[in-house]
Amino acid sequence: MRRKPNRSRNLDLFSRGSSWVRLRTTVLWLMALALAISCQEAEPRWPVEVKGGSFLKLSAERNRKLLEEEVQLLEQMIRADSLHEYLSSASGSRYYYETRMPGEGYLPQTDDLVTLQYNLLNWSGDTIYNREEIGILKYKVDKQELFPGMRSSVKLLQKGESAVFWFPSSLAFGYHGDQERIGPNIPVRSQVWILDIEKSEDFINPNP
Repeated sequence: MRRKPNRSRNLDLFSRGSSWVRLRTTVLWLMALALAISCQEAEPRWPVEVKGGSFLKLSAERNRKLLEEEVQLLEQMIRADSLHEYLSSASGSRYYYETRMPGEGYLPQTDDLVTLQYNLLNWSGDTIYNREEIGILKYKVDKQELFPGMRSSVKLLQKGESAVFWFPSSLAFGYHGDQERIGPNIPVRSQVWILDIEKSEDFINPNP
């Protein structure tokens, strides 16, 4: 006996299939719409400058606080030292003379060749480099490398003079140190001896 087709079952399967097709079509249409909207509204993503600015701001704030602490410490040591008369330099170092020549003599100028010696100690008085280790230097003023405090200090002394300079870490070797005996953010002191000053040709002959 032949069985009759079950029309209700076939209709149910057809209905389910049609629903799935409609759902799939709807999902694809929504995805296409979302993609079109995102393409129209997309904006370039620029680097976030706030982070970089914040980092620089925090770094500057740390350096400012470190300098304040070092200056306060130096002022305390100066008040406790009744043997020397301290002077202030325009660069921010403090110093006193060990040997001072009479009168207002010649001070080194840009391009002069200065022969000098110096040593380096920490603020507790421990020697880092003595003058023999460093040796005698010939320095062309403002045209050769010296650490920042020394570059400005050389121009404060006459031939034959000697002075002791106290440098905050920012005027010494900063947060890098010297990669050998001086660590990061170490303030130093230095006695400087000016042995000779050879004036530049421009100073000797200003109008050739």
